[in-house]
Amino acid sequence: MMQIPTISTPRLTLRAPEARDFPAFAAFYASERAKFVGGPATEEQSWRMLATELGHWPLRGYGRWAVEETATEKLAGIIGLWNPNGWPEPELGWDLMNGFEGKGYATEAALAAREYAYGTLGWTTTISLVAPANDGSRAVAKRMGATFEGMFEHERHGTLEIWRHPSSEDLTDGGMEAYA
Repeated sequence: MMQIPTISTPRLTLRAPEARDFPAFAAFYASERAKFVGGPATEEQSWRMLATELGHWPLRGYGRWAVEETATEKLAGIIGLWNPNGWPEPELGWDLMNGFEGKGYATEAALAAREYAYGTLGWTTTISLVAPANDGSRAVAKRMGATFEGMFEHERHGTLEIWRHPSSEDLTDGGMEAYA
């Protein structure tokens, strides 16, 4: 079995998704807040989605982490690197669980994930796909220095905006923190 790395930030721990994450995961995906990421979903669909998050790691060699608020050990989000079949290229994506929005957690965890993609995996760039009505995700992409590049039509999610992250070379001058 693949060992999923753990990453720590000042307030968060990015770690492998676990069965104990399921109640918060299922609550988020059952809520209206999940409408931009494939929800609302039933409990059974949410279980399959959590299993997919774990399965992505050995299939691609990377994936999305369970993001835990370090102080409380509560699941704050599912954030990281994602490239299912049909995606235009590898994506940096973020889903915040209910009650964790507005704290800067998506940006903090996504910056750590992007640093892992560039520094450990050797990626030179990545994208984030954002539903046109998802103002919160667009704001995170902009805070990270991503720029609008175009549109992508997905068979299930519909029309999505493509946000291009600065290249690893562009970030070497100011460092990752330049976009925090």
